[in-house]
Formats: sequence, C-alpha cells, structure tokens
Amino acid sequence: MTTPLADDDRPRCAWAGEDPEYRRYHDEEWGRPLHGDRALFEKMSLEGFQAGLSWITILRKRPRFREVFAGFEPAIVAEFGEDDIARLMADAGIIRNRAKIEATIGNAALVRGMADGELDALMWSFAPAATSGARPRSMSDVPAVTAESEALSKALRRRGFRFVGPTTMYALMQSAGMVDDHLEGCWRAS
Repeated sequence: MTTPLADDDRPRCAWAGEDPEYRRYHDEEWGRPLHGDRALFEKMSLEGFQAGLSWITILRKRPRFREVFAGFEPAIVAEFGEDDIARLMADAGIIRNRAKIEATIGNAALVRGMADGELDALMWSFAPAATSGARPRSMSDVPAVTAESEALSKALRRRGFRFVGPTTMYALMQSAGMVDDHLEGCWRAS
C-alpha cells in the first residue's frame, strides 16, 4: 500500500511516511543501484547498526556516523584501536553498541584486505535476476529474508564479516538497489 498523495502529488511506499528526511531517502536513495566498495561498506555498517532499531534512527544519525567513522573509508577505519572505540562509545551522536563498533572496525579490515572492487562484485553477485513478476502491493508482500540474502550472509560470514545476518543483508539489498521492492503505485516503482 502506498501513502496518499503527499504535498508534491507523489504516491510513495507507505513506510516513507511524512518525515521529510525519510521521504527524501525513499525518493533519492532507497532502491537505486549503489556500487563501490566504500559505499557498500558504509551501507553494510549502517545496516548492522540498525539491527533492532528503526532505519529513521540511523538515517538521522548518519551524518555523525560518517564523521566519526572517517567517511567509512575502510583503510582508515581498519586502523581504529581501543582509544577510538572509547571515543565512539562516548559519542551520543551514534549508536553506542560496542559489539557493533568492533564489528565495523573488523569488517573494515576485511574490506581493506580485498582487491579493489571485490566487495562490490561479491555483494552484487547475489542480486537476484530482475523479474517481470507482480510488484508487491503491500509491505506484507515483501520478504524479510530471501535465498539470496541468506547466501550473501553466509558468504560474508565465511570471510569473517559480522553483523551481516540474512535479514540485515536483505535490507541492504533493498536499499542498495539489488532488489526493487517499491510498492505497486509508488512513483519510484520501475
């Protein structure tokens, strides 16, 4: 189900609601193909921090996350040590979860050890083939996990990545445009 026409006369996926930042994210980012190791590392990290929380919380904190995690440059984040962890744990502008912070640093080290473009190629290799099937009509038609997100999760965990469960990876696949789950009637539906 899409939301009623907003003040700009565009029907949107109902989850976008009325929050201007959420609507901007829906319109400009969510579901658009995202490539690049740094960009996908950021997306993976933020999706990991989101686990158990609402995405709008992460979206509102994203500028601060980018600031304190050096723009999510894997080579820089991989060098973070105990002082950085303490600094991050004291920063109310982000999600202060030690396990998620440590996972982000560890994941950065794994990305740094990959060849340029390898993370992008790995993640996109699990994108399902585009189908011409029916578009979801409501959020209840959108899965939380798919065979592809389970396979991506397993592949990443085999390499040592953390906070990359199948539900988190499906959310990443949606937001990075690997799948298009814009609802029927949404102006962004392809």
